[in-house]
Amino acid sequence: MLGYLLRRILAAIPVMGVVALFVFLLLRLTPGDPAAILAGDNATPEQLERIRTTLGLNEPLYTQFFTWIGKLLQGDLGTSLISNVPVLTMISRRIEPSISIALSTIVLAILVAVPLGVIAAWKHGTWIDRFVMGLSVVGFSVPVFVIGYLLIQIFAIDLRWVPVQGFRSITAGFGPFFERIILPTCTLSFIYVALIARMTRAAMLDVLGEDYVRTARAKGISETGVLLHHALRNAAVPVITVIGTGFALLISGVVVTESVFNLPGIGRLTVDAVLARDYPVIQAMILLTSLIYVTVNLLIDLAYTLLDPRIRY
Repeated sequence: MLGYLLRRILAAIPVMGVVALFVFLLLRLTPGDPAAILAGDNATPEQLERIRTTLGLNEPLYTQFFTWIGKLLQGDLGTSLISNVPVLTMISRRIEPSISIALSTIVLAILVAVPLGVIAAWKHGTWIDRFVMGLSVVGFSVPVFVIGYLLIQIFAIDLRWVPVQGFRSITAGFGPFFERIILPTCTLSFIYVALIARMTRAAMLDVLGEDYVRTARAKGISETGVLLHHALRNAAVPVITVIGTGFALLISGVVVTESVFNLPGIGRLTVDAVLARDYPVIQAMILLTSLIYVTVNLLIDLAYTLLDPRIRY
């Protein structure tokens, strides 16, 4: 197991290297003066020269790349051109809301969607199955911001159960943290419940027709034992894939939810950086997103081997 994991980590290193090269060349190979692209049309010659010096654009391309990689390996992601704050500091200030929403959303989605998918497959063709599938269609069809504003109207404005917007760190107490995280969590969970439930149902339907499931029932094993121990475990590989991919998407794609609920997360940080042409921040966010995807893929591969020892690469 350790050797397999080590091989997967070594295989991920070239991937991150290619991503780093792409991120570095993204601006340098853009037609025109990169400093002018960053500074905008109204920049003064002094501002352009400052940006060129800050980014090392006056040096040869290979020198710029190795200098940038050296700083990157030391944890130096550069400094924001707009706020003049280290990018790593900006990310550390913004990452807690995004991670909190992603974790709470994926946990809630798993707790709700997996049982729904199992029950829908077990009761295939009944009204329960049709209800779960209809709920999934609604989850895929309704935009996230519509769900968010609807929940705000009902639970924050009409019932006054929770605050409308904002974020409080869990260090300030679980109560304030929960009050402000519950609506964004429910909003994002809606679509992921639909996705995971459909995948769980499809995987379970394939497994429930297998011979070993019929054999388990013939041996007198309870239906709960058949569903959970024999069927769900063997159907878990595609479900784990969807859950892992969904978590990576949540970390990098919560921009709409963060905007609706006024959450200072990394999604909004990325959008603000793009609008302001703050290239060091954009570079760091692309690298962070790529690292999250690579890490999640490693965890998914590890989960595969734990669920099914026959899986080896």
